Amino acid sequence: METSAGCRLNGSGSGMITLEDLESFSDDQDLDSACHSHGSGSLELKEDTEPMEDEQGRLLHYWQDIGRVHQVDVPTDMAVPIQQLTTNNHSSAAREKVPFTLITRKEKCGEILYEKRHYEKAKWACIPVQEEKYEQSTCLGFMKLMRYICEQNSSGSYLGMTIPIVTVVRTEQSRSLLSREVIVAYHLPAQHQDHPPQPNDTDIVIQEWPASIIYTRSFSSVTNEGSILNEINLLVEALDMPQIHMEDSFIVAGYTNPAAPIRSNEIWVLHRP
Repeated sequence: METSAGCRLNGSGSGMITLEDLESFSDDQDLDSACHSHGSGSLELKEDTEPMEDEQGRLLHYWQDIGRVHQVDVPTDMAVPIQQLTTNNHSSAAREKVPFTLITRKEKCGEILYEKRHYEKAKWACIPVQEEKYEQSTCLGFMKLMRYICEQNSSGSYLGMTIPIVTVVRTEQSRSLLSREVIVAYHLPAQHQDHPPQPNDTDIVIQEWPASIIYTRSFSSVTNEGSILNEINLLVEALDMPQIHMEDSFIVAGYTNPAAPIRSNEIWVLHRP
């Protein structure tokens, strides 16, 4: 299945191209040698492909090859966002973390079962997406947000990256099935909170989320429908708090590329007393 933005997944693994993918290919590496490398999992220019002279073209070609590994088509109009994110984010220090105050955490046998956090009210850029698979929806939503972050906004400037990128998901009462529609959201950096640049893409909406108490559980597996449902149920079980009103909305917070050897994700549950 192919989306309007050229995002296509055909497998069961996660297909989301994230900042960690972009970060893994830095300016310190030789773009030409990377594109001509050989061996398992390597990248190689096809004989019938014209050489791409500029760095932007080489980066796009590189990430189109990476996209095929993830079973995702990366369209040519992603060339500028890819170059900007690669140029502006050389390390995790370049990414602004969504601020929160840790209230408490529950541990058992040295394992953190969950954390209770307070998040201040903040503005987020949100896009609803409804594709056949969860992975398709997150992929399409993220690429649209990348364009917004990378100059396709009313300020015409690069906004800066924040983590995590979050996806709001819904389940039915038994929490055994995810709804097809999700909302992918990006927290505006602190400097843009008061006056958020407006998206050129009318599908993206700027929303102010109220201050909230959130329970979170970390996990390191891939982010697909099965793993998300499993982690949601593990968090609900760990909370074991009848006084918490559990609705059918949950949040998947992604900090790293789901294809990375060590992944960093969280499930969030909103405390609704």
